[in-house]
Amino acid sequence: MIKKSIIMNESLLLHNVSKKELQTLISETVTSILQKKESKEKAPQQEYISRNETAKILGVSLVTLNNWTKQKLLTAYRIKSIVRYKKAEVYQCLEKRK
Repeated sequence: MIKKSIIMNESLLLHNVSKKELQTLISETVTSILQKKESKEKAPQQEYISRNETAKILGVSLVTLNNWTKQKLLTAYRIKSIVRYKKAEVYQCLEKRK
């Protein structure tokens, strides 16, 4: 365990720390950072599609798509001022309609 540490201007000064303790500390920190990075990379990325693409996949008009969104049959997501739909949710809706 670290006996004394002083943080000064984003620098860490260690006193009375053995080489083994320092190696363990560095190893644990690197392992933790790599695990966090791997978990972020493994997380599935959501693909968003436009209203036109969504309507085409579902085989409906934009008016129908708008009505379904108002009826909460599909969830629309605003990205800045643009309306998008999650591709996975669109295909789930398509399966429900069959």
